[in-house]
Amino acid sequence: MRPQFVHAADGEQLELTFVDGVRAIRLVLHYRMVGDVVERWVSVHNDGDDELTLHRHDSAGFVVPRGNTVKYLWGEWNSEFQQSEVVLERGRFTIGSAQGITGHSYSPFLAVDDDGTAYGVQLAWSGSWEMTADVDATGVLRIQAGRVSSSLGTKLAPGETWVSPKAVGACSSEGADGLARVFHDYERALSRSLTPKVLYNSWFATEFDIRAEHQLELARRAASIGVETFVVDDGWFVGRSDDTGGLGDWYVDPAKFPDGLDTFIGQLEDIGLDFGLWVEPESVSPSSELAAKHPEWILRTPGREPVQIRNQLLLDLSRDDVADFIWTTLDRLLSSYQITYLKWDANRPRLDSGEQRRDLDGRVVANLYAILDRLRAEHPDVYVEGCAGGGARVDLGMAARVDTLWPSDNTAPLDRLRIQRGFRTGFAPHLMSSWVTDAVGTHDGRDRSLDFRFHVAMAGVLGIGADLSRWTDDQLATAARHIEQYKGIRDLIANSKVYGLEAGVQYVGTTRSVVFLWQTGDGNVRGTLPTRPRRVPLVQLDPAKNYRVGDEVHPGSYLLQVGVRWDGSTDSNCLVVEALD
Repeated sequence: MRPQFVHAADGEQLELTFVDGVRAIRLVLHYRMVGDVVERWVSVHNDGDDELTLHRHDSAGFVVPRGNTVKYLWGEWNSEFQQSEVVLERGRFTIGSAQGITGHSYSPFLAVDDDGTAYGVQLAWSGSWEMTADVDATGVLRIQAGRVSSSLGTKLAPGETWVSPKAVGACSSEGADGLARVFHDYERALSRSLTPKVLYNSWFATEFDIRAEHQLELARRAASIGVETFVVDDGWFVGRSDDTGGLGDWYVDPAKFPDGLDTFIGQLEDIGLDFGLWVEPESVSPSSELAAKHPEWILRTPGREPVQIRNQLLLDLSRDDVADFIWTTLDRLLSSYQITYLKWDANRPRLDSGEQRRDLDGRVVANLYAILDRLRAEHPDVYVEGCAGGGARVDLGMAARVDTLWPSDNTAPLDRLRIQRGFRTGFAPHLMSSWVTDAVGTHDGRDRSLDFRFHVAMAGVLGIGADLSRWTDDQLATAARHIEQYKGIRDLIANSKVYGLEAGVQYVGTTRSVVFLWQTGDGNVRGTLPTRPRRVPLVQLDPAKNYRVGDEVHPGSYLLQVGVRWDGSTDSNCLVVEALD
């Protein structure tokens, strides 16, 4: 094979074409620079007269110049984005998902950190996937990323072309923190740069017990503290009194909204709130009218009953008629009602095999992406949150098509802080949907203040999920204070450079920084006596300029070397650092 070099007009793209003259196959390796990252993917063209079967579906292999400490993100439901590493002297380390979704267990992200220089690879794919780190006999490390398909492979008829998902590579001389910033910049280039509105979601307050008047009571309380969008979660549609029914029958339940959803939305508008709605369009309840009308739409393994998880089945999204149904359903809802926020959930993995003679995984993800792309094009004013039973579908493929992502169902403050730290290693703050709730810790049950809960949530896209009807006047006043502060800094949080600090995180803008500090009790804040004020040095300030921090003014050199004062009277803090000259 002899490669042919093709340069794009803008000089940012390269294609290497390899031709197998015997089998009449063209293999094209694609490279494209986007800012400081390189996108790589493969296209395979069957130019022959015979059917071609692809048994591997890799996008790219990246040779890492040095280092053998491989960092990765792992987890499970309620514990996503945990950080770990393995020293790989020789051999192979593999992570992935074979469940038709990105998955809770691992994130499609691998990084190598060597003496302050970090290299990382992510895969833009929301189906089954695999990533490997190989160290060969000579000590060279190579990261490979790609899709996983069925054991029968993917069939290419004469004249057909297969295109892999994109693998995205980056490096930074500023270590893992710098690598994260490179990926954040790339993800911002994919986004629409919308200012996130503060939302209230009623799920934790009501679960399936949705009554219009009760929802309106919660909405009034939410509006009084500065919330901007009210989201009705699961349970608004017919047949949905618990998790055993309703999915697929996406019509408003008149028993829950007796005056109609339009009337309810109008009441929200009167108190100054936008309206959002939860959907799970890829799933279907066995008892639903949709399942009875279209049993052929349910994904199954031939000859077996389909597998139920959470009392629900999956629609076969590889079918174009199913994809058309999902799009028509969403378009009907968004065209019929004034909906400005859509929470798209996906609460179960894919365990049924479907028709193995076709590329099920590829068709499912392609149809999912097509619906999301069309949603953005035809309903551009709708802000879309991607959710999957927590963080089971967080990847660059989704980051390019939704406005924010739900990292975890675990909203307890100390648990969530750890989850968000892991999330930020690969994904930008504007993608990190985070709520203040009443949840106690799943893994760390130590009490933390309401201030702490807000500061954790304000470090991403702020939402409220608590039962506001139970909050005291003092709690509501605390919430109003934090929401007001967040509105003044949310654009900076979404668009700034993020730096990890000794006790928190700093978001650095052109003239302002936002600093969040958390006392976790894990010994991550230096200091000897608990009564002694602590100092947390900041980063990325001009040592020759003066900065206002609250009521104090300090030279940048002082804040860089000595730091901001934290007297320990609170378990968290949010500081705005503003240049004065």
